[in-house]
Amino acid sequence: MPARRIHLPPDEAPLAETARDLARRKGIVLRESIAGATAWLSLGSDSYAERKNRMSSQTRHDSAQEIRSTHVGPQTLAIWWLGQASLVLRAADVTLYIDPFLSDYPGRMLPPPFSPREAPPADYILCTHDHVDHFDPQTLPGLLEASPGARLIVPRPVVAHALDLGIAAERVVGTQPGEKVTLGTLALHSVPACHGLHAPPARYGFDCIEQEGATLYPYLGYILEIAGMRLYHAGDTVIYDGLVERLRAFAIDIAFLPINGRNYFREQNDIVGNMDEREAADLAAAAGIPLLVPIHYDMFAANLGRPGVLVDYIQRHYPHVSCFLPAYGRRFLFTNMESRSENTHV
Repeated sequence: MPARRIHLPPDEAPLAETARDLARRKGIVLRESIAGATAWLSLGSDSYAERKNRMSSQTRHDSAQEIRSTHVGPQTLAIWWLGQASLVLRAADVTLYIDPFLSDYPGRMLPPPFSPREAPPADYILCTHDHVDHFDPQTLPGLLEASPGARLIVPRPVVAHALDLGIAAERVVGTQPGEKVTLGTLALHSVPACHGLHAPPARYGFDCIEQEGATLYPYLGYILEIAGMRLYHAGDTVIYDGLVERLRAFAIDIAFLPINGRNYFREQNDIVGNMDEREAADLAAAAGIPLLVPIHYDMFAANLGRPGVLVDYIQRHYPHVSCFLPAYGRRFLFTNMESRSENTHV
């Protein structure tokens, strides 16, 4: 499949207006960049309680209502970033969550936009690995209750934990690299993720598990074929030998990559990390991915990333790569322009 041309329809998803509105409401710094439709949101040093208090009950429910009321065409994808690695994706006939993290977990810097039981119903819920900000035991039961028809997709070694939460076995699907999972009109592939295992000393790896004669990966990234596009959600990972080649083979259109990085001093406190801002840009460029959306940089004070560094680095080194920084809890739309006739304008 050739690489797609992705277009952000300005009439449907006015990024600059959305970002400026958020800036006015939250007193944050905004920066727009020629590296694509980009907004840099600096959340400042105020406390979680202060931020939560500023988000009125009506504001917290806006995201949920927007998700419910959004209807898109067959070659358009609506996406909401809910902080950390959490996304909601809505295509013409399907809604799915990736790494939903909707609990009031201690230490989080941004409040959840809605509670699990307030969440718009999903068809599928994907979790990349068994850590609380990706597989949240306080989110999944309520979210599945709000989505009675949804199925939960996890790495195969995580299936047992899902069952321990009381989730019915027929609703849980385990997967591994090399497998293709058909989810209605969608196709899901997975690739290994190289995760921080322990520090100090820092050790990163796949931490494979031998189970019934098979070698299983507990940490995954997901590649979704949806709305005529291919998306890569990296989960938690550093770059490893062979990752570029795996991604190139899929001709990824949009990559959601962590940028919180890692460093010696954090690792001395047993805080492992992921790829950093420069590595995320390098990976997108090397794998031929035209659009990068950074994730996993905003939620915990001891493990933040720097989206401004990412934007500047892309501008300087990879002008052919676009970078999009979505507003928290606000819709953005992507359209696969190759499905449109030459005289169609959006």
